[in-house]
Amino acid sequence: MAAVEQQIRTLIEPAVEDMGYDIVRVRYSGAKRPTLQIMADRKDEAPITVEDCADISRAVSAILDVEDPIAGAYALEVSSPGIDRPLVRPRDFERFAGFEAKLETARPIDGRKRYRGVLVGLEGGDVTVDLETGERAAIPFAEIATAKLVMTDALLDWAAAQQEAHALYDAEDVELEAEEDGADESEMWDDAPETAGRA
Repeated sequence: MAAVEQQIRTLIEPAVEDMGYDIVRVRYSGAKRPTLQIMADRKDEAPITVEDCADISRAVSAILDVEDPIAGAYALEVSSPGIDRPLVRPRDFERFAGFEAKLETARPIDGRKRYRGVLVGLEGGDVTVDLETGERAAIPFAEIATAKLVMTDALLDWAAAQQEAHALYDAEDVELEAEEDGADESEMWDDAPETAGRA
């Protein structure tokens, strides 16, 4: 599966990035009814919308129809990472520093594979985590098999604040566009009597 997922990612990533999105994860799973899941995020870090997912789905479908990397029928799903999102890129661990996460390594490190604690960030290729025991662990990024945020009140508050901030930003954009449209209309009506007089 990993080879197919990497092939698909290589095919679609340039187009998706040109549209203003990052691919968080590509997952191909299932035998009888395979599903190709594309998890994406906006580059501007605004909450991803249903319309964003639809745009990505159309672009990805067009590429895969031409390249045809998967034999047979499959279902395409494009989704947002969600609040308790997986952490897959180095910058994810920096962006979400201060939030609680669960991590698992591909092999034991000092006899341990599972970690849970507050992300500190990324230092010299290691993900640093303040564990529940009070210790600080440095986990090589290359050794991390899976990692995801833990749903906490702090994370929910952050997500709500992000949603509100971007909704306010969008509203200001709409208001500004309305003001600009109004100015154009005013100029049109100012010119009208003059034009009529010349006629």
